[in-house]
Amino acid sequence: MNILLIYPEFPDTFWSFRYALEFVGKRAAHPPLGLLTVASMLPKDWSLRLVDTNVCGLRKRDLDWADGAFVSAMAVQRESARQIIGRCREAGLLIVAGGPLFTSEHAQFDGVDHFVLNEAELTLPGFLADLAQGRARRVYASDQFADLHQTPSPKWDLLDLRRYASMSIQFCRGCPFNCDFCTVTALLGHRVRMKTSRQIIAELDGLYALGWREEVFFVDDNFIGNKEFLKTDLLPTLIAWRKGKRGITFYTEASINLAEDEPLMEMMVEAGFNRVFVGIETPDENCLTECRKLQNRNRDLLADVKRMQRIGLEVQGGFIVGFDHDHPSIFQRQIDFIQTSGIATAMVGLLQAPPGTRLYERLKKEGRLRGESSGDNVDGTTNFLPTMDADVLRQGYRRILEHIYAPEHYYQRLRTYLHNCKPSKVRGRIRLSDLYAYVRALWQLGIVGRERFHYWRLLLWAQFLHPRLLHKAVTLAIYGYHFRKMCDRHVA
Repeated sequence: MNILLIYPEFPDTFWSFRYALEFVGKRAAHPPLGLLTVASMLPKDWSLRLVDTNVCGLRKRDLDWADGAFVSAMAVQRESARQIIGRCREAGLLIVAGGPLFTSEHAQFDGVDHFVLNEAELTLPGFLADLAQGRARRVYASDQFADLHQTPSPKWDLLDLRRYASMSIQFCRGCPFNCDFCTVTALLGHRVRMKTSRQIIAELDGLYALGWREEVFFVDDNFIGNKEFLKTDLLPTLIAWRKGKRGITFYTEASINLAEDEPLMEMMVEAGFNRVFVGIETPDENCLTECRKLQNRNRDLLADVKRMQRIGLEVQGGFIVGFDHDHPSIFQRQIDFIQTSGIATAMVGLLQAPPGTRLYERLKKEGRLRGESSGDNVDGTTNFLPTMDADVLRQGYRRILEHIYAPEHYYQRLRTYLHNCKPSKVRGRIRLSDLYAYVRALWQLGIVGRERFHYWRLLLWAQFLHPRLLHKAVTLAIYGYHFRKMCDRHVA
């Protein structure tokens, strides 16, 4: 069979980095890791083409070539997925769909022939066997969790690596915590399942052999779910692998309790990790209790952030407003925390209730659901009736965005972070795309941008007081340009 592996387009979002990618001449932040992994599980005599519609269009000649299409998507890609399925249906292709969107909402997609849901390691083999015998069912699902030791390396050779700002690999699935708004445990469970270090090195070797020398994102929802294995196995292996290799750096996501373990953080930095996304959510203890974010309770969250920064990990933070226990004072409290922490990449969203979560089930019982979750928790929408007056909530949310991404406050936050952080021991190489970004930033931010005064002040401040952080200062200034563009759109 000739198979198209199709990844739907992301709308412009906080994490799309669309306006930042223009500075480095890239089309997408990350590749479709799930589809690349599925590609390695398909029959060897099938011919495969990857169409990531975030970097290239779905062409008629691709549809004419193909016998079937495998589509994978997240909720935020819902509308693009519908359009792609419609085009594949018109072309007469066999359509197979999987991934988080379809696992939660497959009943809403009539045009799909077969759904391969949950984890493909469990459900894909049965589908392929039945398809070969001409008796494939419409839905393949499992309530079990896959053994990641059996997961193959992604089929990197399907990618045009030049189009992406970062590559992605996955070390583990599952999270030991139980936040009631999060889909991770609903989809992947609480038990942390890991690949072996040998598997991770094989994936990195594959990327390195293809010439990749830039960032690699460990997409694990909680990278530190098994600290002991990290300390005794994976991180020492990564440290050894990096010797003699230049360019590749890592970043990931982790829970706030990472800040308790300085030896672990130091090992991560030595292994090449330079930033980490942390779900901080809220400084309000009652709201943390409400959403069962118990790992964030009874601790000095601000001190935790500062500790990670001083070790050499840039902290990117997730924040939420719209909890039942929120009061109108929460908006200023969030602003104060973000500004004082020096978290440049502060993702602030209205609370949403995705299907399958404990929050969704509670709100459903209370009769408070109002439509489906958009999948983009920073688009200014919510899919349930909040306890706070809706106008007060929207206006407060708008005030947070207008404040934290106004040039004056954003650049002030950058200086706070750069003053506190420790320059990374592991530095990426200066690439042609970096030089292009510097030149474009000089024009876009330093000459014609409304932030030009703040931009030049930051660069001069960094050059004289923290010269080793000048590259980081320019990078975060470019990020800020993207965030302000998205903020202006949502505020409007």
